[in-house]
Amino acid sequence: MRPDGKVEGLRQSMSWLHTYTGLLLGWALFAMFLTGTLSYVRDEISAWMKPPVQHSFADAQTADRAVKTLRELAPNAEQWTVDLPTARQPAVEASWRAKGAAQGRRGRESVMLDAGTGEVLKVPETRGADFFYRFHFEFYGMSVYTGRIIAGIAAFFMLVAIISGVITHKKIFTEFFTFRPRKGQRSWLDAHNALAVLGLPFHFVLTFTGLLLLMFMLLPWGLDAAYDGQRNQFFQERRAQFDPSLARPADAAAPVAGVLVLDQILRDANQQFGGRGVDSFVIKNPGQANSTVEVRPGEGAHITEYPARRLFYTADGLPLEGPPETATAWSTDVYRAMINVHIGRFAGPAVRWMFFLSGIAGTLMVATGLVLWVVKRLPERRKAGKTPFSHRLVEVLNVGAISGLSVAIAAYFWINHLLPAALTDRSLWEIRGFFCVWLLCALHPLLRTHRRAWIEQLSVAAVLLFLLPVLNAATGGLPLWSSLARGQWTIAGFELSAMAVAVLLVFAVRKLRAGTAAVAAKGADAGAGKAASKHADKGVAVSAAAQRKPAPAVATAIQSRVVDAGEMGVQQ
Repeated sequence: MRPDGKVEGLRQSMSWLHTYTGLLLGWALFAMFLTGTLSYVRDEISAWMKPPVQHSFADAQTADRAVKTLRELAPNAEQWTVDLPTARQPAVEASWRAKGAAQGRRGRESVMLDAGTGEVLKVPETRGADFFYRFHFEFYGMSVYTGRIIAGIAAFFMLVAIISGVITHKKIFTEFFTFRPRKGQRSWLDAHNALAVLGLPFHFVLTFTGLLLLMFMLLPWGLDAAYDGQRNQFFQERRAQFDPSLARPADAAAPVAGVLVLDQILRDANQQFGGRGVDSFVIKNPGQANSTVEVRPGEGAHITEYPARRLFYTADGLPLEGPPETATAWSTDVYRAMINVHIGRFAGPAVRWMFFLSGIAGTLMVATGLVLWVVKRLPERRKAGKTPFSHRLVEVLNVGAISGLSVAIAAYFWINHLLPAALTDRSLWEIRGFFCVWLLCALHPLLRTHRRAWIEQLSVAAVLLFLLPVLNAATGGLPLWSSLARGQWTIAGFELSAMAVAVLLVFAVRKLRAGTAAVAAKGADAGAGKAASKHADKGVAVSAAAQRKPAPAVATAIQSRVVDAGEMGVQQ
């Protein structure tokens, strides 16, 4: 890759590969990392984006209240499903399928219920954090196939960048413990190295497992060969699940009608699950002689546990034998384990926090790499006395993709709380607002100098995030002091995290402002030195009047020009 044609060593060639695989799709990777990281807490974010849900508190009678409400809403349904409250979701989600309704999600109707009263909650329409989850690997405004192909290509570039980065930096682990502040390019490189090494196992595993999830789209030829081009057959086999209607009584030929003893069923199921709790239950043919209850456990603690074990009962609590388990190939088990690792399905609170913080580290790793590309080329630009178009383009894209996405995400939360609850296509308008704000942030750096654009956008993001608790309390949500006092950590945790991020953004803004002042002072000192030298050479006597400070307006204008000159794409 050398212009002079000389042979490069392995590390030199890997350096070029690392730089440009990270740059070409770096902005897409930043968006994927950030939205994917938010997906680890999507239940918490979605609960915050539904203010009526925040006032729901579960007790021992929550399940009975949900069933009572379903008897009123859908007495003739063929199936009821109740998702019970958890530490991450405070309300009850109840759904039913009417007789003869279409299979799948299209034939299902659902409502949110207050866990303490059983009343139907009037929850505003919203996609919540599910929008971030889908955007993470499908993007938006394009077909699912196209979006996943782009995400797969970006993940492949990320994997190449990780491997080539490890090869390039021969002292990467040693320099992990070294950080040299206020050293320009050296400081950015130290930060990039530290963030990369800090979460290296996480970054590699998450990138690799992400590629595995998309491998049937990226590399479909093996699938075509095994199934003679009938890919749908393979996916149907993967989606095949046990039918609870196949369950039969352990000691009777047919169940008999009985009173639903839900408390007894849930207690027994919880004991069978080893105290993990019950996540949800399904009542099939409610109120009829052949009514059965399927109980599903809470989130598992094992990577390979999927699908989770389920128990079956008659309405009066008689245990049923579930359908026989079918053996699966070891490759299927490995694939399911990789899915669980990538999604974090097995993760408890501590592990989920670790995943979240590692995702933030990966997001910052991508961001510092993009900024480093600009900083590394500043000496060349200063020497040439101009900014090449490609360098200015990367500057603009960096601001729009990094700080602009942060502003858009914060604005998404505000739009969610400020839009009228009865607005038609409300969830669609939330997404439209998100992209409109992001577009404005992408255009903004075209009108401002590089450093000014960073300062202004990060400041906006910090203010919007820090005031989220105020917004929530003012629009019908649970105030922060109440959520803390009542132990509603789903809501309090999100708001405290948003405020912590805002504080970090303020710290970044202060550093940028300090850099601006340093550039101005340096420029002023250089100008004063040149003027003094010129006057000395000419032997000009400086009068006492000339030594006085310039008028405030003149000084301000001079300083402004120096600062703007120092800001032309500069990120010290």
